[in-house]
Amino acid sequence: MTKGQRRALQELWPRFALAHEACIDPGAVFGRGVPLTLEIGFGNGDALLAMAACEPDSGFLGIEVHRPGLGRLLLELDKRGIGNIRVICADAMPVLIDCLPDHCLDRVLLFFPDPWHKQRHHKRRLVQPPFIEAVAARLKPGGILHMATDWRDYAEHMLAVTEATAAFRNCAADGEFSPRPDYRPVTRFERRGRRLGHDVHDLLFERL
Repeated sequence: MTKGQRRALQELWPRFALAHEACIDPGAVFGRGVPLTLEIGFGNGDALLAMAACEPDSGFLGIEVHRPGLGRLLLELDKRGIGNIRVICADAMPVLIDCLPDHCLDRVLLFFPDPWHKQRHHKRRLVQPPFIEAVAARLKPGGILHMATDWRDYAEHMLAVTEATAAFRNCAADGEFSPRPDYRPVTRFERRGRRLGHDVHDLLFERL
């Protein structure tokens, strides 16, 4: 962690961060009726920053456990004067289950999560039935779950798990991936994956 990132966590945390020990009222944080997007595992925050800058009338909530990434994002928020992002330093499942009310989210984003590509580690992957069910409970009807990965077997796993959940409809077609929407920036993980010869798969599901 750089000195600047450490300073940001000390000085800017009260301004941009939310506690995960209590329930969160998105309307009180962002304003009543403001569309709310949750990005899980935002990394260094580049995608979150770009989307929030393009949608200033929306609220963005970012979850991340990597403190250097949190510090970097806080520095950029302060530098650019972006005020429609709030962050939480915690694992995703406790936040979904304990902190967010039902049907409060318009969009949930999961871009390039850890693929845990070895077979014996697949059980550690975030996208499992309990996660999809928790996301479904927090999304509004008509809300969107958008996932992306450059690991084909993880993409197929995401597809199978989410299509098995009655609460979602594949926005492409059953068994199909979606084209990348314009709102999703090309991330450094995507560029790295393409350099390695990986195809990138976007999955978009609508909450019924």
